Amino acid sequence: MALREQTPTLKEAPPTATSGVRDARRRSAPARRRNRVVAWYRSGGLTVVLFAVPIVLIFLYFSWGPIVSGLVMSLQRTNLVDPATWVGLDNFTYVLSDPGLGQAAINTLYFTGLAILFGFPLPILLAVFIAELRGRSWMYTTLVYLPVIVPPVVSILLWKVFYDSSPSGLFNSILGVFGIPPQPWLDSPATAMPSIVIEATWAGAGTAVIIYLAALTSVRTELYEAAELDGAGIWSRVWHITLPQLRGVILVMLLLQVIGTMQLFTEPYLFTGGGPQGATTTILLLIYNYAFVNGDYGAATALSVLLAAGLCVLSAVYQLATRKWSTD
Repeated sequence: MALREQTPTLKEAPPTATSGVRDARRRSAPARRRNRVVAWYRSGGLTVVLFAVPIVLIFLYFSWGPIVSGLVMSLQRTNLVDPATWVGLDNFTYVLSDPGLGQAAINTLYFTGLAILFGFPLPILLAVFIAELRGRSWMYTTLVYLPVIVPPVVSILLWKVFYDSSPSGLFNSILGVFGIPPQPWLDSPATAMPSIVIEATWAGAGTAVIIYLAALTSVRTELYEAAELDGAGIWSRVWHITLPQLRGVILVMLLLQVIGTMQLFTEPYLFTGGGPQGATTTILLLIYNYAFVNGDYGAATALSVLLAAGLCVLSAVYQLATRKWSTD
């Protein structure tokens, strides 16, 4: 019993220096916070906030405002004239049960596949070719970018004349020189979409070429010089130096091209109007028909929401799948 009474308990342990420092810091924390607020105010922080708040509010109103309005409209039946009727998920049910949606989705994926297969490697090859022509690269860059300057409607109407299916059409006249019979181009379900892909590639490749040319300037010239000393040819240098150095840019450009091609509208609308036999009806053209042909803006908005959600999921999966390869 005597030994037990002489043993000090934890409650009776004297305060240590560490606990004293901790208490002092705890007491001085409010003072430090006040000092930081005063320093932030004196450095003009309040003025920055007053200038930033209107800009942020304007951005939210014009950027996220239409998105929120679209989400609300997708749950309503409206023609923008009569009062809107709340229908919940009926618009989504109607859109998903539309037999034309499957064909439009297939056509959109078909165009995306063709555009990536033929239109994606072409700007890379053109950029490498122009970069190798060090003397007159500016002239070739200008020629490649000229189609981008032409307004889309003008270029489409111009190519529509080129695609004239009669023997006197420009392309058919060129084929006739080689003994090839006239092609239907836009008048056949088999050739309509590939014809649109050719024009779209011609019109949009210039922007990608400029981006790749800018990215090529970041590749160290010592790598090319060392490869040339080792006897590597141009294709070997492109495969082992250029493409690995540009893989981050290539991955971003591939994602942007997929998103852009999935929103194809102008070309099929002006070239064929969705024909022949619905072979060029895309998702965006179907959205247009819902809104401006049928007058059902609720269904059009519902399909737009579905398309946006699908592209968001695709982008997220793509980023996760290519994160390691793009940063290796």
